[in-house]
Amino acid sequence: MANIWIKKSIPSLVAAEGTHGNNLRRTLGRFNLIMLGIGGIVGAGIFVLTGQAAATYAGPAIVLSFVFAGIACAFAALCYSEFASMIPIAGSAYTYAYATLGEFIAWIIGWDLILEYLFGGATVSVGWSSYMVSLLASFNITVPPELCNAPFAFDATTHQWMGTGSIINLPAMFIVAFISLVLAIGIKESASFNNVIVIVKIVVILLFIGLGIFFISADHYDPFIPPNTGEFGHFGWSGIFRASGIVFYAYIGFDAVSTVTQEVRNPQKDMPWGIIGSLIVCTVLYVAVGFVMTGMVKYDLLNTAAPIAVAVDAAGDTMRWLAVPIKVGAIAGLSSVILVQFLGQTRIFYSMASDGLLPKGFASVHPKFQTPFVTTLITGFFAMLVGGLFPIQLLGELVSIGTLLAFVIVCAGVLVLRYRNPEIHRPFKTPLFPYVPILGIASSLGVMATLPGDTWLRLIVWMGIGIVIYFAYGRRKSKLNSLPNTL
Repeated sequence: MANIWIKKSIPSLVAAEGTHGNNLRRTLGRFNLIMLGIGGIVGAGIFVLTGQAAATYAGPAIVLSFVFAGIACAFAALCYSEFASMIPIAGSAYTYAYATLGEFIAWIIGWDLILEYLFGGATVSVGWSSYMVSLLASFNITVPPELCNAPFAFDATTHQWMGTGSIINLPAMFIVAFISLVLAIGIKESASFNNVIVIVKIVVILLFIGLGIFFISADHYDPFIPPNTGEFGHFGWSGIFRASGIVFYAYIGFDAVSTVTQEVRNPQKDMPWGIIGSLIVCTVLYVAVGFVMTGMVKYDLLNTAAPIAVAVDAAGDTMRWLAVPIKVGAIAGLSSVILVQFLGQTRIFYSMASDGLLPKGFASVHPKFQTPFVTTLITGFFAMLVGGLFPIQLLGELVSIGTLLAFVIVCAGVLVLRYRNPEIHRPFKTPLFPYVPILGIASSLGVMATLPGDTWLRLIVWMGIGIVIYFAYGRRKSKLNSLPNTL
Protein backbone atom coordinates (compact mmCIF):
# COMPACT_ATOMS: atom_id res chain seq x y z
CA MET A 1 0.00 0.00 0.00
CA ALA A 2 2.94 2.34 0.63
CA ASN A 3 3.66 2.37 -3.10
CA ILE A 4 0.42 4.18 -3.86
CA TRP A 5 1.95 7.35 -2.38
CA ILE A 6 5.12 7.19 -4.44
CA LYS A 7 5.87 10.38 -6.38
CA LYS A 8 7.66 11.31 -9.56
CA SER A 9 10.53 13.74 -9.42
CA ILE A 10 10.28 16.81 -11.61
CA PRO A 11 13.50 15.86 -13.50
CA SER A 12 12.17 12.36 -14.23
CA LEU A 13 8.88 13.77 -15.49
CA VAL A 14 10.62 16.08 -17.93
CA ALA A 15 13.23 13.49 -18.94
CA ALA A 16 10.53 10.92 -19.74
CA GLU A 17 9.02 13.18 -22.39
CA GLY A 18 9.17 11.50 -25.79
CA THR A 19 11.36 8.57 -24.68
CA HIS A 20 8.86 6.03 -25.99
CA GLY A 21 8.55 7.50 -29.46
CA ASN A 22 5.22 9.10 -28.66
CA ASN A 23 6.31 12.73 -28.44
CA LEU A 24 3.56 15.16 -29.33
CA ARG A 25 4.22 17.94 -31.84
CA ARG A 26 5.13 21.33 -30.34
CA THR A 27 3.30 23.81 -32.59
CA LEU A 28 1.33 26.12 -30.27
CA GLY A 29 2.27 29.68 -29.41
CA ARG A 30 1.02 32.30 -26.96
CA PHE A 31 -1.83 33.48 -29.21
CA ASN A 32 -3.06 29.91 -29.71
CA LEU A 33 -3.09 29.33 -25.96
CA ILE A 34 -5.08 32.47 -25.19
CA MET A 35 -7.56 31.58 -27.92
CA LEU A 36 -7.85 28.02 -26.59
CA GLY A 37 -8.56 29.44 -23.14
CA ILE A 38 -11.22 31.82 -24.46
CA GLY A 39 -12.63 28.97 -26.53
CA GLY A 40 -12.94 26.83 -23.44
CA ILE A 41 -14.51 29.53 -21.26
CA VAL A 42 -16.88 31.61 -23.38
CA GLY A 43 -19.90 29.41 -24.02
CA ALA A 44 -23.15 28.63 -22.27
CA GLY A 45 -22.22 30.88 -19.35
CA ILE A 46 -22.32 34.16 -21.23
CA PHE A 47 -25.27 33.19 -23.43
CA VAL A 48 -27.47 31.65 -20.70
CA LEU A 49 -26.29 31.94 -17.08
CA THR A 50 -25.79 35.71 -17.06
CA GLY A 51 -29.47 36.53 -17.38
CA GLN A 52 -30.72 33.72 -15.16
CA ALA A 53 -28.39 34.61 -12.28
CA ALA A 54 -29.30 38.30 -12.58
CA ALA A 55 -33.05 37.59 -12.53
CA THR A 56 -32.95 35.14 -9.66
CA TYR A 57 -30.10 36.16 -7.35
CA ALA A 58 -28.18 39.39 -7.96
CA GLY A 59 -30.06 41.83 -10.22
CA PRO A 60 -27.81 44.36 -12.03
CA ALA A 61 -25.12 43.57 -9.46
CA ILE A 62 -24.45 40.41 -11.46
CA VAL A 63 -21.41 42.31 -12.72
CA LEU A 64 -19.99 42.10 -9.17
CA SER A 65 -20.77 38.37 -9.10
CA PHE A 66 -18.69 37.88 -12.23
CA VAL A 67 -15.83 39.87 -10.72
CA PHE A 68 -15.87 37.78 -7.52
CA ALA A 69 -16.11 34.50 -9.45
CA GLY A 70 -13.25 35.63 -11.69
CA ILE A 71 -11.11 36.44 -8.66
CA ALA A 72 -11.85 32.99 -7.16
CA CYS A 73 -10.81 31.35 -10.44
CA ALA A 74 -7.72 33.54 -10.59
CA PHE A 75 -6.37 31.90 -7.43
CA ALA A 76 -6.52 28.50 -9.14
CA ALA A 77 -5.28 29.96 -12.45
CA LEU A 78 -2.13 31.32 -10.81
CA CYS A 79 -1.42 27.91 -9.26
CA TYR A 80 -1.99 26.18 -12.61
CA SER A 81 0.41 28.64 -14.22
CA GLU A 82 3.20 27.84 -11.74
CA PHE A 83 2.88 24.11 -12.37
CA ALA A 84 2.48 24.44 -16.15
CA SER A 85 5.70 26.46 -16.48
CA MET A 86 7.56 24.15 -14.10
CA ILE A 87 6.41 20.81 -15.59
CA PRO A 88 6.14 21.41 -19.37
CA ILE A 89 4.53 18.10 -20.34
CA ALA A 90 0.98 16.89 -20.98
CA GLY A 91 -1.27 15.96 -18.08
CA SER A 92 -2.43 19.11 -16.29
CA ALA A 93 -3.61 18.56 -12.71
CA TYR A 94 -3.00 14.82 -13.03
CA THR A 95 0.72 15.31 -13.64
CA TYR A 96 0.98 18.02 -10.98
CA ALA A 97 -0.57 15.71 -8.39
CA TYR A 98 1.85 12.95 -9.41
CA ALA A 99 4.79 15.20 -8.59
CA THR A 100 3.48 16.45 -5.27
CA LEU A 101 0.86 14.23 -3.65
CA GLY A 102 1.60 10.75 -5.01
CA GLU A 103 0.32 8.23 -7.54
CA PHE A 104 -2.98 7.47 -5.83
CA ILE A 105 -3.99 11.13 -5.65
CA ALA A 106 -2.83 11.54 -9.26
CA TRP A 107 -5.14 8.71 -10.28
CA ILE A 108 -8.01 10.27 -8.31
CA ILE A 109 -7.56 13.62 -10.05
CA GLY A 110 -7.15 11.99 -13.45
CA TRP A 111 -10.35 10.03 -12.92
CA ASP A 112 -12.04 13.18 -11.61
CA LEU A 113 -11.01 15.17 -14.70
CA ILE A 114 -13.11 12.83 -16.81
CA LEU A 115 -16.10 14.44 -15.09
CA GLU A 116 -14.85 17.87 -16.15
CA TYR A 117 -13.71 17.21 -19.69
CA LEU A 118 -15.63 14.25 -21.13
CA PHE A 119 -18.89 15.01 -19.32
CA GLY A 120 -18.26 18.74 -19.80
CA GLY A 121 -18.04 18.35 -23.55
CA ALA A 122 -21.16 16.20 -23.53
CA THR A 123 -22.98 18.82 -21.46
CA VAL A 124 -22.15 21.59 -23.89
CA SER A 125 -23.16 19.40 -26.84
CA VAL A 126 -26.69 19.34 -25.41
CA GLY A 127 -26.72 23.15 -25.27
CA TRP A 128 -25.29 23.27 -28.81
CA SER A 129 -28.18 21.09 -29.95
CA SER A 130 -30.76 23.51 -28.54
CA TYR A 131 -29.22 26.54 -30.25
CA MET A 132 -28.83 24.69 -33.55
CA VAL A 133 -32.48 23.56 -33.49
CA SER A 134 -33.49 27.16 -32.77
CA LEU A 135 -31.33 28.50 -35.60
CA LEU A 136 -32.76 25.98 -38.06
CA ALA A 137 -36.26 26.98 -36.97
CA SER A 138 -35.42 30.56 -37.98
CA PHE A 139 -35.14 29.23 -41.53
CA ASN A 140 -38.34 27.13 -41.21
CA ILE A 141 -36.41 23.88 -40.81
CA THR A 142 -37.95 21.75 -38.07
CA VAL A 143 -36.13 19.01 -36.21
CA PRO A 144 -38.57 16.51 -34.62
CA PRO A 145 -38.40 16.87 -30.81
CA GLU A 146 -38.02 13.10 -30.52
CA LEU A 147 -34.64 13.42 -32.25
CA CYS A 148 -33.20 16.45 -30.43
CA ASN A 149 -33.89 15.73 -26.77
CA ALA A 150 -32.67 13.24 -24.18
CA PRO A 151 -34.87 10.16 -23.67
CA PHE A 152 -34.28 10.37 -19.90
CA ALA A 153 -34.87 13.08 -17.30
CA PHE A 154 -34.06 13.23 -13.59
CA ASP A 155 -36.48 14.80 -11.09
CA ALA A 156 -34.38 16.41 -8.35
CA THR A 157 -37.43 16.63 -6.07
CA THR A 158 -38.51 12.99 -6.19
CA HIS A 159 -35.01 11.68 -7.04
CA GLN A 160 -36.46 9.53 -9.79
CA TRP A 161 -35.64 8.92 -13.42
CA MET A 162 -38.38 9.18 -16.00
CA GLY A 163 -38.86 8.87 -19.72
CA THR A 164 -39.38 11.97 -21.86
CA GLY A 165 -40.88 10.35 -24.93
CA SER A 166 -37.86 11.32 -27.02
CA ILE A 167 -35.58 8.81 -28.72
CA ILE A 168 -32.15 10.46 -28.79
CA ASN A 169 -30.43 13.84 -29.14
CA LEU A 170 -28.97 13.51 -32.64
CA PRO A 171 -27.63 17.08 -33.03
CA ALA A 172 -25.62 16.66 -29.82
CA MET A 173 -24.14 13.42 -31.13
CA PHE A 174 -23.34 15.03 -34.48
CA ILE A 175 -21.28 17.89 -33.05
CA VAL A 176 -19.35 15.49 -30.79
CA ALA A 177 -18.47 13.32 -33.80
CA PHE A 178 -17.42 16.33 -35.86
CA ILE A 179 -15.21 17.84 -33.14
CA SER A 180 -13.61 14.44 -32.50
CA LEU A 181 -12.71 14.21 -36.19
CA VAL A 182 -11.12 17.69 -36.12
CA LEU A 183 -9.06 16.76 -33.05
CA ALA A 184 -7.90 13.49 -34.61
CA ILE A 185 -6.54 15.31 -37.67
CA GLY A 186 -4.04 17.41 -35.72
CA ILE A 187 -3.38 19.88 -32.88
CA LYS A 188 -2.39 22.70 -35.26
CA GLU A 189 -5.54 22.18 -37.34
CA SER A 190 -7.64 22.00 -34.16
CA ALA A 191 -6.12 25.24 -32.87
CA SER A 192 -6.73 26.96 -36.22
CA PHE A 193 -10.35 25.79 -36.25
CA ASN A 194 -10.74 27.03 -32.68
CA ASN A 195 -9.21 30.41 -33.55
CA VAL A 196 -11.80 30.96 -36.29
CA ILE A 197 -14.83 30.12 -34.18
CA VAL A 198 -13.51 32.07 -31.19
CA ILE A 199 -13.17 35.16 -33.41
CA VAL A 200 -16.76 34.64 -34.61
CA LYS A 201 -18.23 34.52 -31.12
CA ILE A 202 -16.12 37.44 -29.85
CA VAL A 203 -17.27 39.57 -32.80
CA VAL A 204 -20.91 38.73 -31.99
CA ILE A 205 -20.43 39.54 -28.31
CA LEU A 206 -18.68 42.83 -29.11
CA LEU A 207 -21.49 43.73 -31.51
CA PHE A 208 -24.01 43.18 -28.74
CA ILE A 209 -21.99 45.28 -26.29
CA GLY A 210 -21.16 48.04 -28.79
CA LEU A 211 -24.74 48.44 -30.06
CA GLY A 212 -26.55 47.60 -26.84
CA ILE A 213 -24.81 50.33 -24.86
CA PHE A 214 -26.90 52.91 -26.77
CA PHE A 215 -30.12 51.31 -25.48
CA ILE A 216 -29.21 51.31 -21.80
CA SER A 217 -31.71 52.93 -19.45
CA ALA A 218 -30.42 54.17 -16.10
CA ASP A 219 -33.78 53.22 -14.57
CA HIS A 220 -32.95 49.55 -15.05
CA TYR A 221 -30.03 49.91 -12.63
CA ASP A 222 -32.27 51.21 -9.84
CA PRO A 223 -31.72 49.54 -7.46
CA PHE A 224 -28.31 48.23 -8.49
CA ILE A 225 -28.39 45.73 -5.62
CA PRO A 226 -32.07 44.74 -5.15
CA PRO A 227 -33.09 44.32 -1.50
CA ASN A 228 -33.02 40.86 0.01
CA THR A 229 -36.35 39.04 -0.20
CA GLY A 230 -35.96 37.59 3.29
CA GLU A 231 -34.33 34.43 1.98
CA PHE A 232 -30.57 34.01 1.95
CA GLY A 233 -29.13 34.21 -1.54
CA HIS A 234 -32.03 36.02 -3.18
CA PHE A 235 -30.75 39.56 -3.82
CA GLY A 236 -28.81 41.72 -1.45
CA TRP A 237 -25.14 40.90 -0.87
CA SER A 238 -25.95 37.25 -0.15
CA GLY A 239 -27.51 37.09 -3.61
CA ILE A 240 -24.37 38.51 -5.20
CA PHE A 241 -22.23 35.79 -3.62
CA ARG A 242 -24.70 33.03 -4.44
CA ALA A 243 -24.77 34.22 -8.04
CA SER A 244 -20.96 34.02 -7.99
CA GLY A 245 -21.29 30.34 -7.22
CA ILE A 246 -23.79 29.89 -10.04
CA VAL A 247 -21.74 31.72 -12.68
CA PHE A 248 -18.58 29.94 -11.52
CA TYR A 249 -19.54 27.30 -14.09
CA ALA A 250 -19.16 29.97 -16.78
CA TYR A 251 -15.41 30.16 -16.07
CA ILE A 252 -14.72 26.44 -16.41
CA GLY A 253 -12.31 25.82 -19.27
CA PHE A 254 -9.21 27.91 -18.61
CA ASP A 255 -7.55 24.95 -16.90
CA ALA A 256 -7.81 22.90 -20.10
CA VAL A 257 -5.04 25.10 -21.52
CA SER A 258 -2.60 23.36 -19.17
CA THR A 259 -3.31 19.96 -20.75
CA VAL A 260 -1.57 20.93 -24.01
CA THR A 261 1.69 22.01 -22.36
CA GLN A 262 3.60 19.30 -24.24
CA GLU A 263 2.47 20.81 -27.56
CA VAL A 264 3.60 24.37 -26.78
CA ARG A 265 6.79 25.73 -28.34
CA ASN A 266 7.89 27.69 -25.25
CA PRO A 267 5.76 26.44 -22.32
CA GLN A 268 7.79 28.07 -19.54
CA LYS A 269 6.99 31.54 -20.84
CA ASP A 270 3.75 31.06 -22.77
CA MET A 271 1.63 28.87 -20.45
CA PRO A 272 1.03 31.59 -17.80
CA TRP A 273 0.03 33.97 -20.61
CA GLY A 274 -2.45 31.47 -21.99
CA ILE A 275 -4.06 30.58 -18.66
CA ILE A 276 -4.19 33.98 -16.99
CA GLY A 277 -4.62 36.00 -20.21
CA SER A 278 -7.69 34.06 -21.32
CA LEU A 279 -9.24 34.34 -17.84
CA ILE A 280 -8.77 38.14 -17.82
CA VAL A 281 -10.25 38.58 -21.31
CA CYS A 282 -13.29 36.46 -20.46
CA THR A 283 -13.90 38.24 -17.15
CA VAL A 284 -13.96 41.60 -18.95
CA LEU A 285 -16.40 40.21 -21.56
CA TYR A 286 -18.68 38.72 -18.89
CA VAL A 287 -18.80 41.93 -16.86
CA ALA A 288 -19.50 44.02 -19.98
CA VAL A 289 -22.28 41.71 -21.19
CA GLY A 290 -23.87 41.64 -17.72
CA PHE A 291 -23.75 45.44 -17.47
CA VAL A 292 -25.24 46.04 -20.93
CA MET A 293 -27.86 43.32 -20.65
CA THR A 294 -29.26 44.49 -17.30
CA GLY A 295 -29.17 48.07 -18.61
CA MET A 296 -31.23 47.20 -21.70
CA VAL A 297 -33.83 45.10 -19.86
CA LYS A 298 -35.11 45.07 -16.30
CA TYR A 299 -33.31 42.20 -14.57
CA ASP A 300 -36.50 40.32 -13.59
CA LEU A 301 -37.28 39.69 -17.28
CA LEU A 302 -34.03 37.85 -17.99
CA ASN A 303 -34.83 34.45 -16.48
CA THR A 304 -34.93 32.68 -19.85
CA ALA A 305 -32.76 30.27 -21.83
CA ALA A 306 -31.78 33.11 -24.20
CA PRO A 307 -31.41 36.34 -22.17
CA ILE A 308 -29.27 38.07 -24.79
CA ALA A 309 -32.05 37.51 -27.33
CA VAL A 310 -34.52 39.09 -24.88
CA ALA A 311 -32.30 42.17 -24.62
CA VAL A 312 -32.00 42.37 -28.41
CA ASP A 313 -35.79 42.16 -28.82
CA ALA A 314 -36.24 44.92 -26.24
CA ALA A 315 -34.21 47.26 -28.44
CA GLY A 316 -36.79 46.93 -31.23
CA ASP A 317 -36.18 46.80 -34.97
CA THR A 318 -32.81 48.55 -34.69
CA MET A 319 -31.15 45.46 -33.24
CA ARG A 320 -33.54 42.69 -34.29
CA TRP A 321 -31.27 41.74 -37.18
CA LEU A 322 -28.75 40.65 -34.55
CA ALA A 323 -30.95 37.73 -33.38
CA VAL A 324 -29.63 35.25 -35.96
CA PRO A 325 -25.96 36.30 -35.58
CA ILE A 326 -26.32 35.81 -31.82
CA LYS A 327 -27.48 32.24 -32.37
CA VAL A 328 -24.59 31.71 -34.76
CA GLY A 329 -22.22 33.16 -32.17
CA ALA A 330 -23.67 30.89 -29.49
CA ILE A 331 -23.24 27.84 -31.72
CA ALA A 332 -19.67 28.86 -32.51
CA GLY A 333 -18.97 29.51 -28.85
CA LEU A 334 -20.30 26.16 -27.73
CA SER A 335 -18.41 24.38 -30.51
CA SER A 336 -15.09 25.77 -29.30
CA VAL A 337 -15.90 24.79 -25.71
CA ILE A 338 -16.49 21.19 -26.82
CA LEU A 339 -13.22 21.21 -28.75
CA VAL A 340 -11.19 22.46 -25.79
CA GLN A 341 -12.87 20.04 -23.34
CA PHE A 342 -12.15 17.03 -25.55
CA LEU A 343 -8.63 18.29 -26.21
CA GLY A 344 -8.04 18.24 -22.47
CA GLN A 345 -9.59 14.81 -21.96
CA THR A 346 -7.54 13.10 -24.66
CA ARG A 347 -4.29 14.53 -23.25
CA ILE A 348 -5.17 13.34 -19.73
CA PHE A 349 -5.82 9.81 -21.05
CA TYR A 350 -2.53 10.01 -23.00
CA SER A 351 -0.56 10.89 -19.86
CA MET A 352 -2.22 8.23 -17.69
CA ALA A 353 -1.58 5.55 -20.32
CA SER A 354 2.04 6.66 -20.71
CA ASP A 355 2.43 6.05 -16.97
CA GLY A 356 0.88 2.58 -17.24
CA LEU A 357 -2.25 3.44 -15.25
CA LEU A 358 -4.38 2.85 -18.35
CA PRO A 359 -3.83 0.38 -21.23
CA LYS A 360 -0.83 1.39 -23.36
CA GLY A 361 -3.05 1.68 -26.46
CA PHE A 362 -4.40 4.91 -24.96
CA ALA A 363 -0.95 6.45 -25.45
CA SER A 364 -0.80 5.61 -29.15
CA VAL A 365 0.07 8.58 -31.35
CA HIS A 366 -0.99 8.65 -35.00
CA PRO A 367 2.12 8.31 -37.22
CA LYS A 368 0.97 11.04 -39.61
CA PHE A 369 -1.08 13.48 -37.54
CA GLN A 370 0.92 13.05 -34.29
CA THR A 371 -2.21 13.15 -32.17
CA PRO A 372 -3.42 10.66 -29.51
CA PHE A 373 -6.05 9.39 -31.94
CA VAL A 374 -7.10 6.31 -29.93
CA THR A 375 -8.08 8.35 -26.89
CA THR A 376 -9.76 10.90 -29.18
CA LEU A 377 -11.98 8.20 -30.68
CA ILE A 378 -12.77 6.68 -27.29
CA THR A 379 -13.59 10.09 -25.80
CA GLY A 380 -15.82 10.93 -28.77
CA PHE A 381 -17.67 7.62 -28.59
CA PHE A 382 -18.57 7.87 -24.90
CA ALA A 383 -19.37 11.59 -25.13
CA MET A 384 -21.77 10.86 -27.98
CA LEU A 385 -23.61 8.36 -25.79
CA VAL A 386 -23.74 10.70 -22.79
CA GLY A 387 -24.79 13.77 -24.83
CA GLY A 388 -27.38 11.80 -26.76
CA LEU A 389 -29.04 10.19 -23.74
CA PHE A 390 -28.83 12.44 -20.66
CA PRO A 391 -30.25 15.89 -19.69
CA ILE A 392 -28.05 18.98 -19.45
CA GLN A 393 -28.90 19.89 -15.83
CA LEU A 394 -27.62 16.61 -14.41
CA LEU A 395 -24.44 16.72 -16.49
CA GLY A 396 -23.72 20.35 -15.59
CA GLU A 397 -23.67 19.67 -11.85
CA LEU A 398 -21.27 16.77 -12.29
CA VAL A 399 -18.93 18.95 -14.35
CA SER A 400 -18.88 21.70 -11.73
CA ILE A 401 -18.00 19.47 -8.79
CA GLY A 402 -15.33 17.64 -10.80
CA THR A 403 -13.68 20.91 -11.81
CA LEU A 404 -13.72 22.35 -8.31
CA LEU A 405 -12.09 19.22 -6.88
CA ALA A 406 -9.33 19.61 -9.48
CA PHE A 407 -8.81 23.23 -8.40
CA VAL A 408 -8.48 22.17 -4.76
CA ILE A 409 -5.84 19.54 -5.54
CA VAL A 410 -3.78 21.86 -7.78
CA CYS A 411 -3.73 24.64 -5.16
CA ALA A 412 -2.80 22.11 -2.47
CA GLY A 413 -0.03 20.79 -4.72
CA VAL A 414 1.54 24.25 -4.99
CA LEU A 415 1.54 24.54 -1.19
CA VAL A 416 3.13 21.11 -0.72
CA LEU A 417 5.82 21.54 -3.36
CA ARG A 418 6.85 25.05 -2.26
CA TYR A 419 7.58 23.79 1.26
CA ARG A 420 8.95 20.37 0.29
CA ASN A 421 11.11 21.43 -2.67
CA PRO A 422 11.73 25.18 -2.55
CA GLU A 423 14.91 24.80 -4.64
CA ILE A 424 13.12 23.69 -7.85
CA HIS A 425 13.35 26.20 -10.70
CA ARG A 426 10.00 27.92 -11.21
CA PRO A 427 9.84 30.10 -14.35
CA PHE A 428 6.55 31.47 -13.00
CA LYS A 429 5.78 31.76 -9.30
CA THR A 430 2.32 32.12 -7.79
CA PRO A 431 2.40 35.56 -6.12
CA LEU A 432 1.49 36.30 -2.50
CA PHE A 433 2.37 32.79 -1.38
CA PRO A 434 0.90 31.06 0.65
CA TYR A 435 -2.25 33.20 0.62
CA VAL A 436 -3.19 32.64 -3.04
CA PRO A 437 -3.22 28.82 -2.93
CA ILE A 438 -4.97 28.83 0.47
CA LEU A 439 -7.65 31.18 -0.88
CA GLY A 440 -7.92 28.97 -3.98
CA ILE A 441 -8.62 25.93 -1.81
CA ALA A 442 -11.08 27.78 0.41
CA SER A 443 -13.04 29.39 -2.43
CA SER A 444 -13.33 26.12 -4.38
CA LEU A 445 -14.47 24.17 -1.33
CA GLY A 446 -16.94 26.93 -0.55
CA VAL A 447 -18.53 26.69 -3.98
CA MET A 448 -18.59 22.87 -3.73
CA ALA A 449 -20.52 23.19 -0.47
CA THR A 450 -23.36 24.99 -2.29
CA LEU A 451 -23.94 22.08 -4.71
CA PRO A 452 -26.86 19.65 -4.10
CA GLY A 453 -26.40 16.50 -2.04
CA ASP A 454 -27.26 14.32 -5.04
CA THR A 455 -24.26 15.75 -6.87
CA TRP A 456 -21.97 14.83 -3.99
CA LEU A 457 -23.41 11.31 -3.96
CA ARG A 458 -22.70 10.87 -7.68
CA LEU A 459 -19.15 12.16 -7.15
CA ILE A 460 -18.60 9.61 -4.37
CA VAL A 461 -19.97 6.77 -6.53
CA TRP A 462 -17.83 7.88 -9.49
CA MET A 463 -14.72 8.03 -7.32
CA GLY A 464 -15.54 4.60 -5.86
CA ILE A 465 -15.57 3.13 -9.36
CA GLY A 466 -12.25 4.82 -10.11
CA ILE A 467 -10.62 3.45 -6.94
CA VAL A 468 -11.69 -0.09 -7.87
CA ILE A 469 -10.14 0.31 -11.35
CA TYR A 470 -6.93 1.68 -9.87
CA PHE A 471 -6.37 -1.22 -7.48
CA ALA A 472 -7.52 -3.81 -10.02
CA TYR A 473 -5.38 -2.51 -12.91
CA GLY A 474 -3.52 0.78 -12.51
CA ARG A 475 -1.47 -0.02 -9.40
CA ARG A 476 -0.26 -3.34 -10.85
CA LYS A 477 0.61 -1.89 -14.26
CA SER A 478 2.14 1.40 -13.10
CA LYS A 479 5.58 2.19 -14.51
CA LEU A 480 6.41 4.41 -11.57
CA ASN A 481 8.17 1.72 -9.53
CA SER A 482 10.99 1.79 -12.10
CA LEU A 483 11.43 5.55 -11.77
CA PRO A 484 13.28 7.38 -8.99
CA ASN A 485 11.21 8.65 -6.09
CA THR A 486 13.18 11.76 -5.14
CA LEU A 487 10.44 13.99 -3.81
